[in-house]
Amino acid sequence: MAKSVKGFDAIETASRDKIASLQLARLRKTLARVYERVPFYREAFKRAGVHPRDLRDLGDLRRFPFTIKDDLRQNYPFGLLATPRTDVVRVHASSGTTGTPTVVAYTRADIATWSDLVARSIYAAGGRQGDIVHVAYGYGLFTGGLGAHYGAERLGCTVIPMSGGQTEKQAKFITDLKPDIIMVTPSYMVALGETFRRQGVDPRETSLRIGIHGAEPWSNEMRREIESMFGIDAVDIYGLSEVMGPGVASECVESKDGPTIWEDHFYPEIVDPVSGEPLPDGSFGELVFTSLTKEALPIIRYRTRDLTRLLPGTARTMRRMDRISGRTDDMMIIRGVNVFPTQIEELICQDERLSPHYELHLSRERALDELLVRVEGEAPEAADDLSARIKDLIGVSAKIELMPTGSLARSEGKAKRVFDHRN
Repeated sequence: MAKSVKGFDAIETASRDKIASLQLARLRKTLARVYERVPFYREAFKRAGVHPRDLRDLGDLRRFPFTIKDDLRQNYPFGLLATPRTDVVRVHASSGTTGTPTVVAYTRADIATWSDLVARSIYAAGGRQGDIVHVAYGYGLFTGGLGAHYGAERLGCTVIPMSGGQTEKQAKFITDLKPDIIMVTPSYMVALGETFRRQGVDPRETSLRIGIHGAEPWSNEMRREIESMFGIDAVDIYGLSEVMGPGVASECVESKDGPTIWEDHFYPEIVDPVSGEPLPDGSFGELVFTSLTKEALPIIRYRTRDLTRLLPGTARTMRRMDRISGRTDDMMIIRGVNVFPTQIEELICQDERLSPHYELHLSRERALDELLVRVEGEAPEAADDLSARIKDLIGVSAKIELMPTGSLARSEGKAKRVFDHRN
């Protein structure tokens, strides 16, 4: 990748016209490629009455059909490949509620692109060549661990491939090997901080200076909790396996105002979650991505289910995405009110009497939905205060159950927050 004298890729600060021109050229190539090589897309385009040559400008993409997760499951395992299977050097997969995984594939060039983009993301977060990076995302079929690993190596960092779990050993290696950067889910970062404190170590005294956190929605209040606990810069990295993995977008440490989307490789849209109609920048809706450079498994208008909005660039000229407020499949509907776990997390993290560890339990009493919030805390009055704030600011009634410190399960990867007992 061509580097500018400032140390990052020149396209990151190119003019919007140059970025759009590159996107249009790559989008035309991608649409033509999937039409020619992937029967699923060829038939989907025909049903929608469109052809790749109908894309005259970027706005024409709205005429092309969406891809959803079930499309990947129905074409399991290799039905969406745009290359011969023998050109695939790696597969990753994620399981779903149906039991059928979604499988994604990578050519050697795809792995190189992915590594470049994670390296770009780490650099944007403040990482530099020679830094030690402690990777506590899970390795294996999950894209987090290997994606972070290859990107850190591409930047020229020393990698500690710790993976998830073994929290006591994680703390020991951080103490002994003195990494500069940790890449881990935000919920597990808090668990690590608590482990240090139990060992009599102030997390602020560790060598860490940067935390790169993703793989689950987290609030700005959680960011402040982590930064206060460790004395670091905590930045958000975004990705999903169906599009590539971590490194689709990443926050810049100098602004920390939402992940910059690497628009030279991914074309973003925001659509109305119900109608699917595209929305203008600045409007909240569902995030949709089209890959622009993927070889093995290009994806067209993939509905991520993540709810956010597109914003102008700040530290880079590429657009930013606002912090994910939730997912359409994580949204809780409680007596007609739409509630996201991050809304409650934000209120919990604002109260110093409460731990950021919590569970949301949904039940139904006499045909009415009930919300129980289990959260760790010792001050009885904190329960009443949290219940009142949830009612005032979110608009639902909630029963609060204070739990002893350390009693709720600690995440070793993605935290499970919602337990729906209504069915």
